[in-house]
Amino acid sequence: MRHRIAVAGGGPAGLTFARVLHRHGHPVTILERDPAPDSRPPGGTLDLHKGLGQLALDKAGLLTEFQALSRPEGQAMRILDTTGAVLRDWQPRPGEQTNPEIDRGQLRDLLRDSLDVRWGREVTQVLPGTADGTLVHYADGQQETFDLVVGADGAWSRVRPAVSPVTPHYTGVTSVETSLDDIDTRHPDLAHLIGDGSMAVYGANRSLVAQRNSGGHVKVYVKLRAPRNWHADLDPTDVEATRTRLLALFDGWAAPVLDLLGHGTTFVHRPFYVLPESHTWAHVRGVTLLGDAAHLMPPLGAGANLAMLDGAELAEAIAANPEDPDQAVRAFEEQMWVRAATWAKITTAGLQRLVSPDPTEALALFDDVQPS
Repeated sequence: MRHRIAVAGGGPAGLTFARVLHRHGHPVTILERDPAPDSRPPGGTLDLHKGLGQLALDKAGLLTEFQALSRPEGQAMRILDTTGAVLRDWQPRPGEQTNPEIDRGQLRDLLRDSLDVRWGREVTQVLPGTADGTLVHYADGQQETFDLVVGADGAWSRVRPAVSPVTPHYTGVTSVETSLDDIDTRHPDLAHLIGDGSMAVYGANRSLVAQRNSGGHVKVYVKLRAPRNWHADLDPTDVEATRTRLLALFDGWAAPVLDLLGHGTTFVHRPFYVLPESHTWAHVRGVTLLGDAAHLMPPLGAGANLAMLDGAELAEAIAANPEDPDQAVRAFEEQMWVRAATWAKITTAGLQRLVSPDPTEALALFDDVQPS
């Protein structure tokens, strides 16, 4: 029997789900609200863990292609103190593939190849249990039914209300993002400061992190404990006013470190939201959730990895039981909830230590997780 399956969201979770099912000969319709593949920047870089994101890519038959695109050197991590002195400088061992980096755009293109993506299909509501299956409403007023709708549409999922009334809550930590281009040529001193991977400086309740992407592009992140509307008095288009406010938060830090904020031409505010650590729901026939839609947690490197493994495992479960996909979904949900709750606890505790009144907590956390 050929079931009509749709996934809302063309991010890592939705694309991995569709790609693995496609590999097993089952078509999936991907409903993506963006009007085109290049309608907005794809985001920064991801480190894909060997037993999570890389496992998902292996299930999708794409591990070799990933290894050709990824940047093992991006596993390097350098920590400085506020004077600019180097406290730690971890370098990957030759052949190290524990968590190499890949740009989000490269990963998206790798997963998306040959899949059926419907661009400009913004899902606004999902209603299970209709006579013809699960009804999907679109922003343009059209609607369509499927046998199974998978919500992989992120933190503010429009699919989630079909199974759960829970909404994300603010963690008390926010991030401000800017970027530098062609850093090795235009800013060689900063390129040397960052190294081949990431560089971080931790202070009391705030940090400054720089992370290399491919092609000489660097993302710079300010992270701080603050009210969600801490910047409400700033004009979001006034770059210099935002820069001045941010620099004041790091008064007294080393000039080379602060120079990372001196060249950005835009600043994007990203408050960190999470779902409850043990978010579950009563199973609803014809609907389920993956990734951030199911288990939004602090962005400490686990989210995309878990989302991809969610997608791969759900697809394999359906492929193994094509006559009764609902039974496959039930079993998958139980498995996903246990794993997600474990990682939610880990990342919540990690965020507390990384943005802490005591900066030595952040250093101790990295000492715990980095290879000796």
